[in-house]
Amino acid sequence: MPQCYQEISIMGIYKLFDSITEYISEAVVRIFGPNDDAYPATGLQPFSDDPYKPRRADW
Repeated sequence: MPQCYQEISIMGIYKLFDSITEYISEAVVRIFGPNDDAYPATGLQPFSDDPYKPRRADW
């Protein structure tokens, strides 16, 4: 096998390994990175009803 074909195949293997590593690392960053959700901060919600009083006949 000529020398130029051997270099191309080794470079191809290197690029394949590099792309696989990049794919996995992007997934890890997305899973374990900070959330990008834009939920509003609601805080504590006030309770405006009567508390539940269980009675014997309710069950």
